[in-house]
Amino acid sequence: MAKQYSNRSDLRNPAEKMAKTAVPGQAYGEAGAQLASQSVVPMGGSPAPAPAAPPQVMPGGLGSLARPTERPNEPVTAGASFGPGPTPGTQFVVPKESDAVLNELRGLYQAYPSSELADMLDSYVREGY
Repeated sequence: MAKQYSNRSDLRNPAEKMAKTAVPGQAYGEAGAQLASQSVVPMGGSPAPAPAAPPQVMPGGLGSLARPTERPNEPVTAGASFGPGPTPGTQFVVPKESDAVLNELRGLYQAYPSSELADMLDSYVREGY
């Protein structure tokens, strides 16, 4: 029987099959049809219990919110589709703090803030050029 219905895992163990049953109080002939249909495809047993849920983290179990950052060189907007840091689908290149081009771009942007310099600085920080 299980070979005919390979996608039914409840039919693989014949000991777990349920006995044929009919709902009481049906109209004449309906109970017989119900029992006959259970001969064609028998009812399986109860499904296995769901696996236990993973343990919950207790409040404070991940450490203090005031602890030092674990990613000091990553902007808080990393992973967002806006702001500095890598956007989805890009790689984050951490520039060296001694990078002369980066320091020059930062100085120019502080002295003459503009969207073009901001884009250039952002591109250099993200892609390294």
